[in-house]
Formats: sequence, C-alpha cells, structure tokens
Amino acid sequence: MLGVEGDGGVADLARPSATRSPRRPGSLDKNWIVCDNTTSSPFFGNCYTEYDITSSGDSIRMKTSSDGGLTWGPARATGDSATGLGGQPVVRPNGTVLVPYLSLNDQIRSFRSIDGGASWRSTVLVSSISHHDAAGGLREEALPSAEIDSAGTAYVAWSDCRFRSGCPSNDIVLSKSTSETTWGAPTRVPIDATTSTVDHFVPGIGIDPSTSGASARIGLTYYFYPTANCTAATCQLDVGFISSTNGGTSWSTATQVAGPMNLSWIPNTSQGRMFGDYISTSVRAGGNAFPVVPIASAPSGATFNMGMFAPTGGLPITGGARRTAEAPVSPAAAARSVLTAF
Repeated sequence: MLGVEGDGGVADLARPSATRSPRRPGSLDKNWIVCDNTTSSPFFGNCYTEYDITSSGDSIRMKTSSDGGLTWGPARATGDSATGLGGQPVVRPNGTVLVPYLSLNDQIRSFRSIDGGASWRSTVLVSSISHHDAAGGLREEALPSAEIDSAGTAYVAWSDCRFRSGCPSNDIVLSKSTSETTWGAPTRVPIDATTSTVDHFVPGIGIDPSTSGASARIGLTYYFYPTANCTAATCQLDVGFISSTNGGTSWSTATQVAGPMNLSWIPNTSQGRMFGDYISTSVRAGGNAFPVVPIASAPSGATFNMGMFAPTGGLPITGGARRTAEAPVSPAAAARSVLTAF
C-alpha cells in the first residue's frame, strides 16, 4: 500500500511478514526502551528497558545502560516485586523515570526510579480497568501507551469500557500524572458517542516534546471495529487517529487511517488472531504525528501479507472542539470482563 502525502495513505516501511509467534515459556517479553535526552538531567544519556519474565509469573524487570545500549547493568525488580505486562518507561526532565504498566489484576499501575536506574520504587495505582474483550477471537488487551510532555507530566492511554453502560465496547481513556506518584482520574477521548457501536482498542499516544500542559500537542492512534458485536467472519479491523492541541481538553474529529481488514488476513495463534500487542506514535516538535502500525492485506495463497506502515508525511495535529463531559458508569453497570494475561 502506498500513500500520497496529505491523503491519509500509508507508505510501506517493511516487507510484509507475519507477526511474532506466541511467546515461549521463560521468554523475556514485551520490552520497551527509553533514553534520557534532557541535557540538564543528572542522568542524561542513560537508557532504560522494561520487560517481563514469563516463566516467573510475568515478573517485571528493568535494566539500565549508560553507554547508548552497548552494555546493560543488572536486572532489577521493583520495590514490591511487581508482576505485569507492557510497561512503557518515560523520563521526566529531572531524570526521574516513570513506568506505567498493566498489572495482572486489572489495574494500570506505575513505578519510578529517582537515581538513574540504580533502584526502582514500589508501584502505585494509576487506575482500575473496565475492559471489553474484542470480538472475533482477536488477541488484544488493555496494555497502556505512555508519553511525557516537556514539563514532565506523563500521559497514559488504554482501552476501557467504564463510560459505556453494560461494557458493550471500549473507548480510549487517558490519565495524566499529578505528581511522580499520583495520577488524575481517567477521561474519555471523545472519538464518537458512548452510544455508538464502535469498539476502540490498542492505542498509541504521542506528544510533541516541545509542548506541555494546556498547550500540549497530542496525536493518538488506535484500532477499532465499526461494529463491536461482530464475529470472526464479519469483524472489520480499522486504524483511526485523533489529535489535541490543548493537552486533551478538546479533540479533533477522528479520521480513518487504514482498513478495513478482514480477521482472516491476520495470522492466527493459540491466543487468537494477532496483529500486534501494542503500537506507537511519535510527534515531531512543531510537526506532524507519525504512527507506526501493522496493517494486513489479503494473503497470497497460504502466505500472510502483513507489514509495518507509517503515514506518508505524517498526520497533522489539528485539535478541535470535540469534548466529553460524561461521567463513568457504576462498576456494576460496566460489568467488567476478565482480562487474560498473554
């Protein structure tokens, strides 16, 4: 698939390939790396990677490099020996590292290091999760996507059904840090009405690194089903994008970036059709957003046709007037589903 700049098309960044196979017992899983790029930070140049150990109940580990990734220090656990999945470290301008992740008991939690990765503190609660499992046997869950603005406020997004009575589908929700150990209540990204049939999941959030607070420029990419109540034969998988120019107070109109994809185009695993567990979006300073997303097209015989793509020229961050004032429904009304750890 080739796109033309400005038309919402995508340019191929990789040769089509199948996604990775199901993880093996004992594997080191879902690693994510960030580096400290603030010259005034006492730990400028350090890089940090998070991963979990599947043979140890998804025990979380962190490693630190001070030479650009050439060598890495010892694996360190959190202060409370946390377990979980999908941690995404971000670095504040003062050098503190925050790591939001998905716990094994349906919570988004976070932990930090204030000494350049020499030690990691105990975890704190960001929010509990209410989650609707995607239809059609698709492999997905509420893994978080995290970013940080130039003032050091961390943003974490995940899929959540708390704003929809009966939990028929997910919205993308967003929480911001209010300190290094506290987080604000999740707000709903107003992609569409809570009465819509759309199911949204697997977000990837990006923030312009030169902006912050009420002027933070946000790009948010996500996958969605137009109709949540679908089957393996009828589900249509799409990629969407929405943006904000005021820190998430209001949002642009959502746009479709790619799709629709039939689930039969996506490689199957023992845990469902798998297009990827997480995605990422980067925003250039003063410029466009660049999501990198897996997109499938019809197989060639028995060979799957899936590759990693990015929009040609990026996606503009326009902002807009879309706001949400809805309060979350009660936990009983949400009827939260049970997440299964991959």
